[in-house]
Amino acid sequence: MTVVTVFGRHGCHLCDIATSVLESMQDELNFDIEKIYIDGNIELEKLYGEQIPVIHIDGKHHDFFKVSPERFRSSLEKHRQHQ
Repeated sequence: MTVVTVFGRHGCHLCDIATSVLESMQDELNFDIEKIYIDGNIELEKLYGEQIPVIHIDGKHHDFFKVSPERFRSSLEKHRQHQ
C-alpha cells in the first residue's frame, strides 16, 4: 500500500487543508495517509521549517505548501509505474 506522509505542525491551517484534499482522494486512489508533526523535532524543523505542509509519497518528496489534486494524481501514477 502506498503511504502518503504529511509533515506539518499542530494548528497549521495549510496542513489541515492539504490533509483534507488528500483524504478526499484516498478511497479513489487507494493510499494511506501518515501525519508527522515536526513541532519539537529539531531535525525535521531544520529540514522543513516554513515549507509545511510537506508531502511525501512512499518517502519521496512530492510537494509543499498545498496539494494540487491533478499534480498529486499524476505524481502518484508515475511513482507506482516505477515501483
